[in-house]
Amino acid sequence: MTSIISDAPTGTRTPTAVDDLAERHVARYLELHPEEATTLGRAGYETEYGDYSPAGARALDELNRDTLGALDGLEPADDVDRVTIAALRERLGLEREIHATGRTELNNIASPAQSIRAIFDLMPTDTAEQWEHIAGRLANLPAALQGYTESLLASRDRGQVAAVRQVDIVIEQARAHGEDEGFFPGLIARAAAAEVVDEELAARIQVNAEAAAQAYRDFAQTLETELRPHAPEHDAVGRELYSLGSRMFLGAEVDLEETYRWGQEELTRIIAEQEAIAEQLEPGASVERAREILDADPERRLKGTDALRAWMQDLSDRAIEAMKEHFEIPAPMDRVECMIAPTQEGGIYYTGPSEDFSRPGRMWWSVPAGEDEFTTWAETTTVYHEGVPGHHLQIATAMMNRGELNDWRRNACWTSGHGEGWALYSEKLMDELGFLADPGDRLGMLDMQRMRAARVVFDIGYHCGFEAPESEGGGEWDPEKGYAFLAKHLIISEGQRRFEFTRYLGWPGQAPSYKVGQRIWEQIRAEHEQREGEDFDLKAFHTRALKLGGMGLDTLREALA
Repeated sequence: MTSIISDAPTGTRTPTAVDDLAERHVARYLELHPEEATTLGRAGYETEYGDYSPAGARALDELNRDTLGALDGLEPADDVDRVTIAALRERLGLEREIHATGRTELNNIASPAQSIRAIFDLMPTDTAEQWEHIAGRLANLPAALQGYTESLLASRDRGQVAAVRQVDIVIEQARAHGEDEGFFPGLIARAAAAEVVDEELAARIQVNAEAAAQAYRDFAQTLETELRPHAPEHDAVGRELYSLGSRMFLGAEVDLEETYRWGQEELTRIIAEQEAIAEQLEPGASVERAREILDADPERRLKGTDALRAWMQDLSDRAIEAMKEHFEIPAPMDRVECMIAPTQEGGIYYTGPSEDFSRPGRMWWSVPAGEDEFTTWAETTTVYHEGVPGHHLQIATAMMNRGELNDWRRNACWTSGHGEGWALYSEKLMDELGFLADPGDRLGMLDMQRMRAARVVFDIGYHCGFEAPESEGGGEWDPEKGYAFLAKHLIISEGQRRFEFTRYLGWPGQAPSYKVGQRIWEQIRAEHEQREGEDFDLKAFHTRALKLGGMGLDTLREALA
């Protein structure tokens, strides 16, 4: 393998022509997708939406084409440039391949159906001006949804329609936003109660929020009448599209048959570790019995979302302080804010800080309706995954490396296998460092590892048409067999499990990127340990890797080789 850098970047560089191209790419991208500026906490785009119509998709593809074309005429000035060039070619090239398929994404978690609404979660509400921004973006929401609808219908006309399962869940989500307990009525109530919002602004927010809610109802109706009749019952996308998705989410090309077999072997290994912990908790106990013991422990139970948020925050704060021994965690990145999400969809996720860290990195828990009790032993590892040393440490480290990395490397280059793989690797690392010595916390970590291994098996097996394991009866995977398989290995609430099951069926290739990404991170580390021997420094390895910023995993391996 040929390395594309010779050593870790240090100090402050003089920006190069490659950096300038990457910066111009980001600037143009933010013009096309202003919501991303809000995600980054940048001023100037507070009320706008991007163009979700076919014309908007073409504009983004043209930007990628032009950037790749300009890249061909540039020579790297240093090793940092070499990584930027490799990462740009890999990421933008794959984006163009996906655009060429003609598909418009529609699923229960990561499509414009969700993101058009979710951007409000990141908009501050401390001043009247900030509420004015919300009013303005609400006014622009119907047009954004209309553009997205046009793309879905154009995709339909090309024979590319999401499975009916995804269409149905998005219809349900869209209608829920306008219901009495939904997002938009809740936003109206928050504006009315805000001391900085006067009557005129509150009235405008109400009008615009009601229009936004109606836009979502209209969107749901269009899905039901114009898209659903054309939606296939079969969820699997097939080997060709799956391979493309796998490459996009990993930034690496893997042998899908070998990875499918490895997932089954990894699942068996994890269960054996869990059985050993169960024996430790109670001689002769099964893993299921061990969970019952832990659930019955009042010291490990939380009642209500306020208690959940407070517990998350305390554990996150303690983890950050403890990890300063093992990582570089300077201010202002030494803070994560734990939040209960304003939705009830079942996910747990992280959003990065603003550029100046005035808005901290945040850990969000979207608690399904009716769920009010939580167990700390099952969720300790989730806090490490979303916060430190997981997503927050990774993203904040790159954001702070202004002296070396251009804007694209720091903020815009996200690959699931790199990011989620690191977060899952971080969970195992906390075990390695002694922070999961409690048998309950360690069993919880293994439950999460088990879930991710099961996802490798089901996601690849189902979408690629591989034969199911003998333990599941062999033969062809189907949704019923798949759900029964996941029910044995996803030890989460029924609401969360249903959400996750639908997610895997509608977002092919993404779910395995956690565990496969972790595997590749561990392989890269092992390669360095073997090569450097006694000179290997784990803290230095982690620091070097994280300061490179986001990229595909094949690019990371080459960059660190």
